Amino acid sequence: MLPILSEAQSLTVNVDSPATEVGSASRRVYSAYVRPTEKAKLDNYLFEAYGPYPVAGAAVAAGINQFTNSPPEWNQGVVGYSRRFGSDFGILAISTTTQYGLSEAFKEDSLYYRCDCTGVFPRLRHAVLSSLTARRGSDGHRVFSIPALVAPYAGTMTAVYGWYPSRFDAKDAFRTGNYALLAYIGSNVSLEFLYSGPNSLLRRMHLNNPHGSPLQGPNK
Repeated sequence: MLPILSEAQSLTVNVDSPATEVGSASRRVYSAYVRPTEKAKLDNYLFEAYGPYPVAGAAVAAGINQFTNSPPEWNQGVVGYSRRFGSDFGILAISTTTQYGLSEAFKEDSLYYRCDCTGVFPRLRHAVLSSLTARRGSDGHRVFSIPALVAPYAGTMTAVYGWYPSRFDAKDAFRTGNYALLAYIGSNVSLEFLYSGPNSLLRRMHLNNPHGSPLQGPNK
């Protein structure tokens, strides 16, 4: 499941504007930015790594792999599906753990913040760029995020050299890591455009955003 070059980081402060702009209008920092607490980050990590979304995602991916019999060495039936489900779930958990762990080491805030811009394309651009950037410092300025880039490939590399059949190598890990990165970008796009307010279906099902921030922009 799931390369974007980071733009040059230029910081412009406008005291008459409700937001501090970093690089472009699609990457704005709310003037009321509050860095999430360690508890909030831990809650988001546990939900994103072991909550209903990764379980459902792994189940769907395992079903697709079961249908295509990939890898064929794992055969069919319950045993084959179980191995594929465990593999896909493990990849997701390792990728998420890598991203949150490295984000702590780099002192980055990797949660997703919805854009305060308007229009489909500016919001889409914001969601895509947010997939490879993170917030840093007390003002929440955006920086290119090494953890966000590394995380999808950490999971697939671990799978290839940990439990995949021996015929798989680094090229396969890189290929599947690209799919993982695309899936992560897709999840950010869904966070940007899918309504998740108090009366939304997601709230009624008690499924909060997997890596959404505690602070939302005006498009919430």
